[in-house]
Amino acid sequence: MLTRLLRVYLRPYRRELTAVLALQLVGTVASLYLPSLNADIIDFGIATGDTGYIMSTGGWMLLVTTVQIVCSVGAVYYSARTAMGFGRDVRSALFHRVGELSAREVAAFGPSSLITRNTNDVQQVQLLVVMVCTMLVTAPIMCVAGIVMALQEDVGLSWLLVAFVPAMVIAVGLIVSRMVPLFRGMQERIDDVNRVLREQLSGIRVVRAFVRERAETERFADANTALTQTALRVGRLQAMTFPVVMLLFNGSSVAVLWFGALRLDTGEMRIGALTAFLSYLMQILMSVTMATFISMMVPRAAVCAERINEVLDAEPSVTPPVSPVGELPARAEVEFRDVEFRYPGAVDPVLRGVSFRAERGQTTAVIGSTGAGKTTLLNLVPRLIDVTAGAVLVDGVDVREADPDVLRAKLGLVPQKPYLFTGTVASNLRYGRPEATDDELWEALEIAQARDFVEAMGGLDAAIAQGGTNVSGGQRQRLSIARALVRKPEVYLFDDAFSALDVATDARLRAALKPHTSESAVVVVAQRVSTILDADRIVVLDNGAVVGVGTHHELLDTCPTYVEIVQSQLTVEQVA
Repeated sequence: MLTRLLRVYLRPYRRELTAVLALQLVGTVASLYLPSLNADIIDFGIATGDTGYIMSTGGWMLLVTTVQIVCSVGAVYYSARTAMGFGRDVRSALFHRVGELSAREVAAFGPSSLITRNTNDVQQVQLLVVMVCTMLVTAPIMCVAGIVMALQEDVGLSWLLVAFVPAMVIAVGLIVSRMVPLFRGMQERIDDVNRVLREQLSGIRVVRAFVRERAETERFADANTALTQTALRVGRLQAMTFPVVMLLFNGSSVAVLWFGALRLDTGEMRIGALTAFLSYLMQILMSVTMATFISMMVPRAAVCAERINEVLDAEPSVTPPVSPVGELPARAEVEFRDVEFRYPGAVDPVLRGVSFRAERGQTTAVIGSTGAGKTTLLNLVPRLIDVTAGAVLVDGVDVREADPDVLRAKLGLVPQKPYLFTGTVASNLRYGRPEATDDELWEALEIAQARDFVEAMGGLDAAIAQGGTNVSGGQRQRLSIARALVRKPEVYLFDDAFSALDVATDARLRAALKPHTSESAVVVVAQRVSTILDADRIVVLDNGAVVGVGTHHELLDTCPTYVEIVQSQLTVEQVA
């Protein structure tokens, strides 16, 4: 998974990667050349008292050091550009893939998990790319070339390389192997913390209303503690790595000095060569340490890449047609033909055998108890989900055969939970029709009974916070209705869009809507009977099936389910 992700999204940066490789190669060779020059200064300059040789060789060392610095800076620059571009491209791909998924797939992943995958998971892989370009590319070059240069200085101490290099690899490898399952658990714990925090922030009013602060604090503490414990276990293993590395570093230094001194005493080795050999051994072990340090990051990045690819590889259940119908006749009509919808693995369908038609100039209302399938029915029209049997037709064309953009351009949807975006009142109203004039916006606000409070807020340029949190629930509903009106669609879909309005405002809004929607088909999902009394046709749902169709007075005589709904609400209203 990690290799595939890197291969696909690093392909556009081949030039930058080539530059990194070339610069790292030159910089590493320069760093490996320095100990050899230092050995020459000691053996042929200091030992003989040749000041001229010391100055000339020192000048070469300064030049080589300058080359090394320039190459290192250039390599880091191109590495950073590559990693940042890689992260940008992966996040963009994730964002667009999530936008293509249906509500079913989004619910399966969960919003909190999708946020984590698009932020923390991408960041972990991006960090790996930076470290690979800046450190892992250098490590094999330095290790191989360092061994060659060390053997040139003295072959007699080569057994120290055979002893300490594999010991370093084995010791750090054992530690890293224990981190793999912990990294997977850490990403899952981050998902849990994000999920709990998101639920608490979005439901803060409910938490306070039911005095559940203590319980929610404990729930967050449980998720946070689980993440902390996993992170601590990973941290302990990581902390263990550095003492092990330093132990082997210092042990190898002592061994080189000890056995090198014996060879100096017998005249088999020069003091400069011993200094160079020690430097090369440190560089070799450093390269191994860099490689093992990167290997500690690989397991976590691999887990993150797997989670990223799960989203990128997810196939949306709602797919555009192969040969889409690019133009729909202007009939303003919605028809349900024996519609069934069933969630994967569910025993019973949410909807079954639903058939009715919403026509131009008519208001068709859908009512039923909670869980009857009303919202699911409405979501089938814009293809937020697809039917599992039967068909939904808009203007005589099956929505599965229509071009999605053409289909949705004909619809104006006001969802059950209206959402406003960060910006102004005007930017939110123009969301579906950017070219709308200010006069058209004020007209839509007037119809939606929202003009008064918008003027009080400061007009069309009044600020709207994220999610519309700076306005009330009823105001959000009216602004969402106004947004749909600005679009001037052929079909209006109101999913319980009047629930937060008082009865008087509801009545005024519906009266203002009637002339404006006279050339459109209107489908209204409602819980409140007073909202749909004047509807031209009322469809009653019970357990996903249609149990009655007719006007209010007709259903009072023919549909017991509708009678029960009316009687329960009238009783409540009378008590109030």
